[in-house]
Order: sequence, then structure tokens, then C-alpha cells
Amino acid sequence: MTLIRHTETRRTETPGGVMTTLASPTQGDTGQALWRVEVRPDVAGPVHTIDAEQIWTVLTGQLIVDLDGTKLTAAEGDTVVLRADAQRQVTGGGDGFTAIVTAPAGARARTPGGDTAIVPPWIA
Repeated sequence: MTLIRHTETRRTETPGGVMTTLASPTQGDTGQALWRVEVRPDVAGPVHTIDAEQIWTVLTGQLIVDLDGTKLTAAEGDTVVLRADAQRQVTGGGDGFTAIVTAPAGARARTPGGDTAIVPPWIA
């Protein structure tokens, strides 16, 4: 068993939001990644794909996701399952949002036309 204290979380800030790693291979030696996402209103992350399924649960606010051309809006308490390799863009609606997200450790992200897939630091 591994205990990860709140003071041991890892924070990564990008133009699209703030990701706080709660557990990952480099933080708790786990095969799953778990992180909190905070996005301000009307701020959109990049268009990208992930090579693994992700599960997003909205804690506060409103999340808007464009998933392969279909817009979904999730509010507090809603859960969105994003299938592997689906093109996505996540945007903060209304007051923005806070969500908890999980995915397999080592999941790789790629932007359209990008040659290289990367493991985002909050999943590593």
C-alpha cells in the first residue's frame, strides 16, 4: 500500500489549465494515473488524442468537450468517458470547472499532425 499525502501532489500549469497529479507511476508507483483538472471559464485546451480511455468526473462547474465533432456538456456530478484515440478538445464553460480524471499510466497524447506522442507530466 502507498499513501500519497496532499503535500506530495505535483502541480502542472499549462495555458489550458492546472493539473494536479494525485497518483501516477512516478508518484505512488501505480499502473493508473489520477489527477485533478482546473480550467477557467472559456479556456480551451488543445485539440488532441490520447491513446487510452480517460474517465472525467466533474466536481464543480461545467466542462464542454468536443469529441470527434460531437459537443458534450457535463455539469457537477456528471462523468464523461472519452474513448481511446478520439479527437478531443476540453473547454471550461460558465464558471470553468474542476474535475477528477483517471487513465492508464503512460497514456500518450498527440496533437493533429504531430509526429511525436508524449506522456503528459500529470500522467507520468
